Amino acid sequence: MKSYRKELIFHTDQRRAFINITPLVEECLRESGIKEGLLLCNAMHITASVFINDDESGLHRDFERFLEKLAPEKPYSQYEHNTFEDNADAHLKRTIMGREVVVAVTNGKLDFGPWEQIFYGEFDGKRRKKVLVKIIGE
Repeated sequence: MKSYRKELIFHTDQRRAFINITPLVEECLRESGIKEGLLLCNAMHITASVFINDDESGLHRDFERFLEKLAPEKPYSQYEHNTFEDNADAHLKRTIMGREVVVAVTNGKLDFGPWEQIFYGEFDGKRRKKVLVKIIGE
């Protein structure tokens, strides 16, 4: 069995963003040489997310509105966490959107359903963060 590991680096200019990272993950899969196995992709920060969904801009705006209704950024004072930081909402948004995805690898390709893509969700940006790609298989 082979194993592959790579860290992807992200730095957004805005506080929140959804970035389609499918091409980067597919490049990792090509680099690994693994044809059959499993791919794990996870955010290595507690205010960021990795999730699978459709790459449709209206849906991304819907995510933003939905998350902001559930965990509004402001007022910062509504959160007990916000004594030294102002990112409690980002922690909650990450919990809702998830930490990681696992995708089957079949014949050297990500074994997706229709329209599925991998996204990095940033909820407290403007700084460097990492995403781990780990692939195991043959």
